[in-house]
Amino acid sequence: MPHAGLKTIIALSFVLAIGFLLVILSSALYGQYSPLFVVATYLVAPIPNAICGRYASTYNDDFMDSGSSASSVLDLGRFLTGFLVLMGMALPAVLAHAGVIELGAMVMSIIGGLLIYGTIIAFTMFFQEESDF
Repeated sequence: MPHAGLKTIIALSFVLAIGFLLVILSSALYGQYSPLFVVATYLVAPIPNAICGRYASTYNDDFMDSGSSASSVLDLGRFLTGFLVLMGMALPAVLAHAGVIELGAMVMSIIGGLLIYGTIIAFTMFFQEESDF
């Protein structure tokens, strides 16, 4: 597994800040603040995965395999998280198609979202705990 150093943390934080800057600028430069709805999906997206992971870990013990119920709850959490991430990418496109925001705002918002989600994935990859099993 990769080991995260100080340079990695600084680089990922810089990319995350650039992503948020692009999302904020996509709203401020064009005078339409509708792309800021995408920030709500960044905040809500990890919640289903955390809730379902917590539920599955409390009802899954080492001695008795609870089988499909814990697995299906984890799959539901991943599905809902994936849906919210996809919604965060598609919302600017829908807003631009409806004429609510301009094309430049859409592009900046989508690129900012990709940077933010990519950084979150990289953070979890670098700071994932290793198991001894």
